[in-house]
Amino acid sequence: MTRRTVITGMGVRTPGGNGVKAFWELLTSGRSAIRRISFFDPSPYRSRIAGEADFDPVLEGLTPLEIRRMDRATQFTVVCARDAVADSGLGFERLDPGRVGVSLGSAVAAATSLEQEYLVLSGSGRDWLMDTANLSPHMFDYLVPSVMPAEVAWTVGAEGPVAMVSNGCTSGIDSVGHACRLIEEGSADVMLAGAGDTPVTPIVVACFDAIKATTSRNDEPERASRPFDRTRNGFVLAEGAAMFVLEEYEHARARGAHVYAEITGYATRCNAYHMTGLKADGREMAEAIRSALDEARTDATDIDYINAHGSGTKQNDRHETAAYKRSLGEHARRTPVSSIKSMVGHSLGAIGSIEIAASALALENGVVPPTANLHEADPECDLDYVPLTARERGLRNVLTVGSGFGGFQSAMVLRHAPGGTA
Repeated sequence: MTRRTVITGMGVRTPGGNGVKAFWELLTSGRSAIRRISFFDPSPYRSRIAGEADFDPVLEGLTPLEIRRMDRATQFTVVCARDAVADSGLGFERLDPGRVGVSLGSAVAAATSLEQEYLVLSGSGRDWLMDTANLSPHMFDYLVPSVMPAEVAWTVGAEGPVAMVSNGCTSGIDSVGHACRLIEEGSADVMLAGAGDTPVTPIVVACFDAIKATTSRNDEPERASRPFDRTRNGFVLAEGAAMFVLEEYEHARARGAHVYAEITGYATRCNAYHMTGLKADGREMAEAIRSALDEARTDATDIDYINAHGSGTKQNDRHETAAYKRSLGEHARRTPVSSIKSMVGHSLGAIGSIEIAASALALENGVVPPTANLHEADPECDLDYVPLTARERGLRNVLTVGSGFGGFQSAMVLRHAPGGTA
């Protein structure tokens, strides 16, 4: 018997969206949560804006010891995991812990804490030799990315397969895809899956400054992220996290669980071409899309909405447009496409999971989120990119995609759950 995977719980933290309800309200309003960086003085940098989340670990219920031990990205994922568990209504204490696993994605993991510790130990970069006597006792936790899924596993008592997925900006799709595979093959019945990244730090900002990938439109933060617009000039860095409770369909059905969506297909490819470059023909993304559709047993003409990667770089937006035409044919011109990065920015490895959350909520509510700030369409991006205003539309199948440094291209198909139950 084919084992199926459904989403039965969700937790989200994004700029302007602390929690699922606030996140969805932000997206459907078409408002942007981008602002001038407040975590540090951004004046020396080329790009001085970002998507910062209003996240208070104390108000989120973390203890002083947890706050001291966990990097900010880990805090995000643990809080979102707790939300997802509560949202699912699943009593984890009654489950066989060996049948519960964790699959977590992140691009830069504990970058926040590693940089903070370096600044403390080096006198803000003044000293070449550092006094290790002042080294944080939690430095190992910051250095090793696998600590992130371990913290989530401890939160729910998961003793099954636990893994860290770090594939750059596709990490958030790939971690959920990996979790689906474990459920489908019978290695787990329940998975905590998702991703978190908190990269709004001086070193990460400087890295993207160096390659001019981020926007320099600092004088109008809320209008700076403008995917598919003719005047776009780079993406906006952000932080965030999304975590899901994934269940095997029959497991969810037996308890009458609420289901946001079924994950029916997933695929990933690598272009083996360039660390940051993308070929104009979109072939690798198209192949990932076609493979995901095949697994979902879904025809291209059955896709009702595409949640785009839509980073806001000319290279990516044109690559994606070509990929949709290549994989969906003429149906691409009849399919609404939008990028939520126009509102919450690009949180690197976390964004793929955040976009899965947006896709599942779009299915459940029958609403396509808009692409904010899309006033002047790029003639080379000539599809229906849902400018400015959300659109009500009956949705059965949604495609969400991701593109990451290293040449990673991933795609996932989600299906509407009639009546919202398994």
